[in-house]
Amino acid sequence: MNAVVGRDDLLFVTLDTLRYDVAEELAAAGRIPNLARHLPGGTWQRRHAPGSFTYASHQAMFAGFLPTPAAPGPHPRLFAARFAGSETTAGRTWVFDTPDLVSGLAATGYRTVCVGGVGFFNRQGPLGSVLPGLFQESHWEPEFGVASPTSFASQVERVEEIVAGLPYEQRLFLFVNVPSLHQPNWFHLPGATREAGDSRATHAAALEYVDRYIGRLFAAAASRRRCFAVVCSDHGTTYGDDGYTGHRLGHEAVWTVPYAHFFLDPPAGGPAVRPEAAV
Repeated sequence: MNAVVGRDDLLFVTLDTLRYDVAEELAAAGRIPNLARHLPGGTWQRRHAPGSFTYASHQAMFAGFLPTPAAPGPHPRLFAARFAGSETTAGRTWVFDTPDLVSGLAATGYRTVCVGGVGFFNRQGPLGSVLPGLFQESHWEPEFGVASPTSFASQVERVEEIVAGLPYEQRLFLFVNVPSLHQPNWFHLPGATREAGDSRATHAAALEYVDRYIGRLFAAAASRRRCFAVVCSDHGTTYGDDGYTGHRLGHEAVWTVPYAHFFLDPPAGGPAVRPEAAV
């Protein structure tokens, strides 16, 4: 990451509440082609979330504690705050001297932008302002929220506007919290009803919905230069598993999440028009 930071743009996408088993099943069945084409080997990496619900997990991830590979470690991290005695900080780790990754990247010259989704990013109260408050620029509208059937499409449109307005030379750290997998998600499955509620099947349909627009997000993120992307879930959720419903609890379906990181290449020849060429 020491070679990436300062050279490439950075994209961090959390597919909020996405279960690992559903993500992996859909990738194997060819139901999320736009995501699967970027996954190393076409599969998600199985990892353990740093928290069992959105707020806790994102606080940890913004401190550099991304989901941990679900296998014996140690597992060196991509990003880490300078911390004496850290056993997961290695030579390839990008180390920052601020309390969180977001301000660390800002101090390095990145424009830090948040496009929120679930309520912890809506800035409608003190708690919903903590996470977006880490960023230099944050965006949230009701159309981006969990109750909107078109939430991710609306977020992608905003991202395209943001990227188009940036000076070419400005490095970007873009964070997008995708709310579509979070309840309620019943409206993503044709024939499902509010009365029947959410299920594993509607959860899967929500991921298919996200896949229809994720290519536009990736294209925008890499429209100016190469972009390093991290795409993962912050936690899973239960739909009657062992009698449990929801998350913020210690169940395998909650702690186990899909994860991937990869590079997104810019279009051949670079941006169509650079600022200096348009003057």
